Amino acid sequence: MLTASPTTDTLKIALMSCAHTHAGAYAARLEAREDIDLVVADPDGFGDVRGVSVVGSYDEAWNAWPGGPDAIVVTSANAHHRDLVLEAARRGVHVLCEKPLATTVPDANAMVAACREAGVVLMTAFPVHFAPAVQTLRAAVEDGALGEVIGITGTNNGKLPDTRAWFTDVELAGGGSLVDHTVHIAEILDSIFGEPATVHATTNRILWADRAGEGAETGGLVTLTYASGLVATIDCSWSQPAEAPTWGGLRIQAVGTGGQLQVDAFAEHVGGPGRWLPYGVDSDAALLEAFLGAVRDGRAVEPSGDVGLRTVRVVAAAQESVRTGQPVELASI
Repeated sequence: MLTASPTTDTLKIALMSCAHTHAGAYAARLEAREDIDLVVADPDGFGDVRGVSVVGSYDEAWNAWPGGPDAIVVTSANAHHRDLVLEAARRGVHVLCEKPLATTVPDANAMVAACREAGVVLMTAFPVHFAPAVQTLRAAVEDGALGEVIGITGTNNGKLPDTRAWFTDVELAGGGSLVDHTVHIAEILDSIFGEPATVHATTNRILWADRAGEGAETGGLVTLTYASGLVATIDCSWSQPAEAPTWGGLRIQAVGTGGQLQVDAFAEHVGGPGRWLPYGVDSDAALLEAFLGAVRDGRAVEPSGDVGLRTVRVVAAAQESVRTGQPVELASI
């Protein structure tokens, strides 16, 4: 049973950390809303979120209002998600947490359980869940327009995220590109097909090894096999050149017995050499709108903490497969 919704029209939101690259985008969209009172905690001193009330510690953000915030947005380094989410659950505060939900399966389990017991919303920040192209794919599979889907090729590649060095720090991030870029497509597949039966993965450090943290993979391929026989692959590499006009992209090709469909989540843009000007649906705004609605209504919405946990399990199985060189049954994770 979730906690009651806030009794005032204005929601008190604390954005916890500016470590993640999405922090600035979320802060800008929340600050622009008249129904949000926003405080941003920047304990690591990134200092690149402008035009909002910024405090220097988590304690200041927790205590910025009498009675504390109604909800928090966790945009810290991955390894710090657990403590912030558990503290929110202890205080009865709703949570939107960046992906991956945690760096280990036990931590993710603890976070989901704590929020469930406290009766607070736990949502995982997967903006691409709301992209129109992804919704088209979801509808096509549900309607049977593709027949039986037998193969999926997913690509979520990008630049090495060296503007935030912690992304390539194995202790803080939980790994390298395998952790960073498997979860988006894993969530989309989970929303359509459920959990895979086995996971097989391989990684390398062929690209950008001189700029990545020690032990952080920079390239990878994850193969998911489902009980139905469906096989899906995820290219999770940091393979975009440093001079690319945008961070990367997300593409999916679905092949079925009745046809095929190609998805490009970021196709809506114009530009020329070195320029990238997006238009269309703002997936970040759609994510925040869904979360704020869940907080007001006191109800769970997708992508939930549970799907965040399931994608962490996929990553953990992929890491175990890399270690052993063998496919890993997800049920064993």
